Amino acid sequence: MNKNILGALALSALIFSCQEKEEESESMKGWTYPETAKVDAADTLFGRVIPDPFRWLEDDRSKETAAWVKAQNEVTFGYLNQIPYREQLKDRLSELWNYEKLSAPTKKGDFTYYYKNDGLQNQYVVYRKDENDNEEVFLDPNTFSEDGTTSLGDLSFTEDGTLAAYAISEGGSDWRKVIIMNAISKEIIEDTLVDIKFSGLSWKGNEGFFYSSYDKPEGSELSAKTDQHKLYFHKLGTPQSEDAVIYGATPAQKRRYVGGNVSKDGNFLFISGSISTSGNELSVVDLTIVSDYSNIAQHIKPMAVGFEQDAYVVTTKGNDFYIATNLNAPNKRLVKATISKPSMKDWVDVIPETEHVLSISKGGGFFFAQYMVDALSQVKQFDYSGKLIREIELPGLGTASGFSAKEEDEVVYYSFTNYVIPSNIYALNPETGTSELYWQPSINYNPEDYVSEQVFYTSKDGTKIPMLITHKKGLELNGKNPTMLYGYGGFNVSLTPSFSVANVVWMEQGGVYAVPNLRGGGEYGKKWHNAGTKMQKQNVFDDFISAANYLIENNYTSSDFLAIRGGSNGGLLVGACMTQEPDLFQVALPAVGVLDMIRYHTFTAGAGWAYDYGTAEDSEEMLDYLLGYSPVHNVKDGVAYPATLITTGDHDDRVVPAHSFKFAAHLQEKHAGESPVMIRIEVNAGHGAGTPISKTIEQFADIFGFTLFNMGITKLN
Repeated sequence: MNKNILGALALSALIFSCQEKEEESESMKGWTYPETAKVDAADTLFGRVIPDPFRWLEDDRSKETAAWVKAQNEVTFGYLNQIPYREQLKDRLSELWNYEKLSAPTKKGDFTYYYKNDGLQNQYVVYRKDENDNEEVFLDPNTFSEDGTTSLGDLSFTEDGTLAAYAISEGGSDWRKVIIMNAISKEIIEDTLVDIKFSGLSWKGNEGFFYSSYDKPEGSELSAKTDQHKLYFHKLGTPQSEDAVIYGATPAQKRRYVGGNVSKDGNFLFISGSISTSGNELSVVDLTIVSDYSNIAQHIKPMAVGFEQDAYVVTTKGNDFYIATNLNAPNKRLVKATISKPSMKDWVDVIPETEHVLSISKGGGFFFAQYMVDALSQVKQFDYSGKLIREIELPGLGTASGFSAKEEDEVVYYSFTNYVIPSNIYALNPETGTSELYWQPSINYNPEDYVSEQVFYTSKDGTKIPMLITHKKGLELNGKNPTMLYGYGGFNVSLTPSFSVANVVWMEQGGVYAVPNLRGGGEYGKKWHNAGTKMQKQNVFDDFISAANYLIENNYTSSDFLAIRGGSNGGLLVGACMTQEPDLFQVALPAVGVLDMIRYHTFTAGAGWAYDYGTAEDSEEMLDYLLGYSPVHNVKDGVAYPATLITTGDHDDRVVPAHSFKFAAHLQEKHAGESPVMIRIEVNAGHGAGTPISKTIEQFADIFGFTLFNMGITKLN
């Protein structure tokens, strides 16, 4: 079949063929890839023509793309169905996942609210108890849709707890609907708000709330570009069409991400605006002098100007603002400002920067400084003057999170977990510093059977990188252990230890789970982040490849038993490493990946990722750099790539599925090896948030089954 269909043909005329290829080598594999049509599409940048033969797959709502998705899934699931222990993995995942899960409680008005899942419910249910300890369901997202794919997003209460607004996502989309209710009676009181994206919900008394969104894009809402975020105020009793635009409405205020938060006393509105995922400006509005929200712009006072720093308000006390920032402090510090002197030149240290990265929370009249020490938690308690009260004694080495409560609360809750210990909830007395176990899951699993150890290895340029390696105790280091190497390495995101049922099932099969803290992340502050951005992005891939070599050199595994996995920016990591070092890995598992580095910024809010990646339009030098590692553009003819299972959702409107579609098409066309390269496309699913438990279990069963099967493992332990 001639795959070249000239650009003169409209996309609607593309003919998709599922005919079997006649080559003997294809038929001997036991599967046949669908034929993917090619078009004469290209980008011309700096005088260079960059072909894009599978561009038609960017039209994610066309009949042709739908047919391609269906055909790919038929091949992929046909292959997965032949894995002898696929159902056994699913059953074990379901068995282990079936335990009650609980969140820390929070007081809202006369009720105490918490999230709970009885085991295998697709979505967590919001419960509440009254002052007499009577329990009832407040919101059950499992009733939002028949298949469990409509999930609950942000849930926000007024300070008195009488009103609530909550966001829902349908099919995994980042676009939200917002529903407003009387929290006491649970009655819906207004029309549903629609077309809201990347937004919190922050109440101003009981008048209404602030939220953020983009103008509804023209064309496909899944992939159309959205890069002017706006802050709105919704006044109760008025239609959404009359909502006042607070910020982001003019070209001078054009921002890709905007947020607004009201202080607990309702006196101040803090506005954050940014043009990328790193760095933001910060402003304040004194709401006590504002009577008309449509004219709020004249009352905005700048606090942090420009985008060279990250800054957010932790809390207020009277006219004092407490701000966490990395301004002149790559590892962050806590500072204080006032309404009379809000500018960053007047900020005063409360908790100065240290050698460890800081995140800050407050509760019970104190600040809790959560430090990352080699990706492990250390927590210190301070008063509002910045005086150290004590270091909080944690249950062990791992990740502690939470420490958030109202100023008047007498108990502050936090959770603790690591790769071996399931998340437990502790109740901390802020006056004494003592903790008591509040809740512990009952799970069919013994943490004492496993060990998690931190090592430091050397990357290509000599940088020391930490990595946590977790496995069963007594594991023989014989180079034959199935190993899952997981990474991210970007956007200042820190990978800290956390428990996963799926990882337990992997380790029950003698598997090793290894997580390095790559550059590009936030584990060592802003410098660590910047060392993995733009024209230093290769550092991230080198760190990951060096982690793989460490595991092989120390006999944890070998290339025959090594899989690499990552999602989103981590999907880019996997795609880049498998195309740069195809012989190093047996299996590659890129999930919802950013894989076309030449066009990523042309979809949805992708242009906001330019701080980390740069764009192909920045300069010829940047274009060359991106072309040097872009997975879609580095699949070579005649190369044997690892067994590959690409995973994505057909409703992903953050990293659009075209990235994964095009990568799969290139691999299937050019891959010379006998290993399968397939794509698993979850229908009616998005980037991952709110994915039903049932779908999550199926995905892990397929991923683990595919991985073990392609390592030559014929039966489970």
